[in-house]
Amino acid sequence: QVQLEESGGGLVQPGGSLRLSCVASGRSFSSNSMGWFRQAPGKERLLVSAIKWDGWTRYYADSVKGRFTVSRDKDANAVYLQMNRLEPEDSATYYCAAQPDWKGIDTNADDYAYWGQGTQVTVAS
Repeated sequence: QVQLEESGGGLVQPGGSLRLSCVASGRSFSSNSMGWFRQAPGKERLLVSAIKWDGWTRYYADSVKGRFTVSRDKDANAVYLQMNRLEPEDSATYYCAAQPDWKGIDTNADDYAYWGQGTQVTVAS
């Protein structure tokens, strides 16, 4: 059974940091581009960051550039999102997702083949 499991969410004050982890099981995702989406209540699910299967090409939404960093560890079958200088607007459920094999980075959530259950991030004082 293929699974993506996120962890690392929580409550943090504005200006703080969190590191999200997404660990995959059931198959290797070394040939898959991986994305981090977020969705706030009443809003659409949006891609905030992604890393291509090559391990080098990265994408960041304008709202998180300079604050978030995506990385992956193919040996661990995992992808990470380091989030710094968090703002209340970053509050959302964060989802890890995987593209089909060998596809590039895509901002369209409908094109992702595998999804985790999500982890909640709340930024508040």
